[in-house]
Amino acid sequence: MSTLLYEGGAVLTRQLQKARHAPALLVLTQTMPVTMLLFFGYVFGSALAMPGSGYRAFLVPGLLAATAANGLMASLFTAAQDAHRGVTDRFRTLPMSRAAVPLGQTGADLVTTGAALVPLMLVGLAMGWRIETGPAGALGALGVLLLFRFATAWVGTYLGLLSGSEEAAGRLGGVTFLLPMLSSAYLPTEGLPGWLRTVAEWNPISAVATAVRELCGNPVGGAGAGAAPGAAWPTAHPVAGALLWSALLLLVFVPLATRRFARGTGG
Repeated sequence: MSTLLYEGGAVLTRQLQKARHAPALLVLTQTMPVTMLLFFGYVFGSALAMPGSGYRAFLVPGLLAATAANGLMASLFTAAQDAHRGVTDRFRTLPMSRAAVPLGQTGADLVTTGAALVPLMLVGLAMGWRIETGPAGALGALGVLLLFRFATAWVGTYLGLLSGSEEAAGRLGGVTFLLPMLSSAYLPTEGLPGWLRTVAEWNPISAVATAVRELCGNPVGGAGAGAAPGAAWPTAHPVAGALLWSALLLLVFVPLATRRFARGTGG
């Protein structure tokens, strides 16, 4: 285990150095969630039943959850780029654990995500969002977000290795961009048609967004508190749902990504 952590740490350092030499991409990942918060908060907020600061208090946790879910897209592109340019094959020739490379890549993504959440939370606070439950609630929400980001990063790593090319990753990334739209990240689900509400409430992003709202003491549904009547289990029990979704994704995709890396892109 210590060897795996050491080798994974070396890959993590490599990924962070790579990110440092691509400042434009780093700035984009930092500013995009803030831009979406400003747009949705002030444009959509004026047209909803939860206007102004009420909607923004609902929106900020949703955008935090969407940012966590973006680990899928970010890791997908990173893994596909390394595979397409031969970096993955060079890693495979080294005498190191097959789990070390995906572990280092997902760990580096987790570090950059932690930094990306800071400006989003600061802007949210400036717009009227508040953490009503104190430090314990804030730490709990942060833990849920980072765990979910780590889980989705493994999903993205597997899909990136599976795609094997940047072009295929780009097409697949366009599909994953829609996932937050089919959740409660931006809007309450109780007003959706029956089948669409079911899809949205079983979306893992909905469980994470609702868990963050609950842990921070923010509005959860259109009524302002608590899950809406008839909500699906992950939405009615959001913290447990978010943790179970994250555990399930890790249980499935950690071994899948590790085996795929060991086989190589042509396997």
